[in-house]
Amino acid sequence: MNRPLAVTALGIVAATSLLATSAFGVADAPSARTQKVLVIGIDGAMLNKIQAFNTPAMKELISTGSAAKTTLYASPFAPTVSGPGWATNATGVWPDKHKVKSNSWGTGSNLSQYPDFLTRIERARPELSTYAIADWTPLTTNSAGQAIFSDEIQKKVTYDGDALGWAAADARIATEAAAYLKDAGPDASFVYFGDVDIAGHSCGAAGACYRKATEQTDKHIATLLTAVRARPTYSNEDWTILVTSDHGHTESGGHGGSSPGERSSFIIRNGPGTTPGTPAIAPKNVDIAAIVLSRFGVSAPELDGQSTPPADPFDTLVGSLQSRVDETGVPAEVKGWTHSTPAGWTIDNAGLGTGGVREWQGWSFTTDDFWTRAAPDQSREGNVRARGVFAVADSDEWSDKSRSGLFNSKLSSPAYDVTGATTATVTFSSHYLKSGNETATVLAAFDNAAPKPVLTYTADAIAKQERLTIPVPAGARTLKLTWSLTNGDNDWYWAIDNPQIGR
Repeated sequence: MNRPLAVTALGIVAATSLLATSAFGVADAPSARTQKVLVIGIDGAMLNKIQAFNTPAMKELISTGSAAKTTLYASPFAPTVSGPGWATNATGVWPDKHKVKSNSWGTGSNLSQYPDFLTRIERARPELSTYAIADWTPLTTNSAGQAIFSDEIQKKVTYDGDALGWAAADARIATEAAAYLKDAGPDASFVYFGDVDIAGHSCGAAGACYRKATEQTDKHIATLLTAVRARPTYSNEDWTILVTSDHGHTESGGHGGSSPGERSSFIIRNGPGTTPGTPAIAPKNVDIAAIVLSRFGVSAPELDGQSTPPADPFDTLVGSLQSRVDETGVPAEVKGWTHSTPAGWTIDNAGLGTGGVREWQGWSFTTDDFWTRAAPDQSREGNVRARGVFAVADSDEWSDKSRSGLFNSKLSSPAYDVTGATTATVTFSSHYLKSGNETATVLAAFDNAAPKPVLTYTADAIAKQERLTIPVPAGARTLKLTWSLTNGDNDWYWAIDNPQIGR
């Protein structure tokens, strides 16, 4: 019998048995206590404003749980508007899967294949009760029957914020949801408040009305929490509370674009399975659905989200990140690049030309915040399947300073033990834009043999999750992988993240 490879982050040699926890996350083991989940959505809210304003209810959730700013996409991947934002939060997949790319998606979405987390719970565990209430009508109902939260949910309530007035509609939601949470105690709930976004459009995120709406919404959340804690069975229940938004705002008001404020969202998490404090590696909005489903033991491997962070070797570099050198458009306080490598990894720049922008001289490690600020609106914002620290070969940005020669750089993994295996499965996220004569190739080398290509891109590969099955030659003992970008001449970029190996 062949000995299987362990599922491991590339950078750790292992050849025993498959680990129980995959690189893509598994459901948390539910407690024997009754599990309850409440997801609270605040349209257009921003974590930095919540932290600055008088918001004691959310600050209590943060102080006894965790909070992290998250980062969304931008056009052409999807605009930072409510449709894509709430569909992403609800389904656990990115807009290229759920296909909600605007606020009026009609029948063009893929929500039937990627339903909301409440619908998934209804299908997998019909004995559980589900509840959704909102005052932005496309969330729970619309004329085309394409609501983000489906009609399979046990109880859905819709108020029309435009008709009632958003502040009044939010107040009704707080009162009604609190009563239902206290008395019926649905197992999984989604409660939405819309007035913060309306205020953002009216006076901007820097305006007094935005602060007033945020603080009022915090009072609504306090009402919900009081109701939950007043349940007669509360002492026998484990409540997971998640608070999030669909997008941010500019200081002057508005969203839909690619600025850091517009791409801003957040996840506040409180309850079982929460690691207190600010995560070193921020979660993603797609993780919300994964977290909810994990609390009920519902498996959904097709999700982009993960209930627990993967063991990504690149994330070990988070403490090595530096401030800008040549990228003067990036704020000085943003630390987000390094040429250091994880343990066992190497960068070969023997063929790299001279000069160029310091941060991108050969393969580099960076973050979304740093990389997208360096060159906004060039589809870097679409690198959604990377998280934390990821690797980038960027001949386009490298060429923004005087240089000679071409961009030729190789990033190589350590050697992994493949003794006794017949195949090795390599997975990684990939975000590639091709231009000119540049070539992006993944190569595999067994033992001391010459590396051979196992993947070559001939066209763009946007926000892909790659899975390569590589035959292992008889008698081979080690496998080394190389990501090579060659002949780059101001010719865009390649970003990879979370390399994992398994059988």
